[in-house]
Amino acid sequence: MKSDRYVGRPLDSLSLEERWRLSGSWIALELYTPKTVPLRVIQALGTSAADCAKQLSARGLNSAEFEFEPLAQPYRP
Repeated sequence: MKSDRYVGRPLDSLSLEERWRLSGSWIALELYTPKTVPLRVIQALGTSAADCAKQLSARGLNSAEFEFEPLAQPYRP
């Protein structure tokens, strides 16, 4: 999985095809605080929350300032 293709993009900008391709992956998003008011931009993408945390640390970012969530499969009626 090439995470650099998705890092820096808003979560809502992912196409349906991309959401299907990434389902089961984990993403890191900056925590909301009134001081930062971050956009929901993907900051890391990996196979687990720990993998995302390692990527953030490698970029000199504090993983405690991020939330980690798995990407679920898009809803299909």
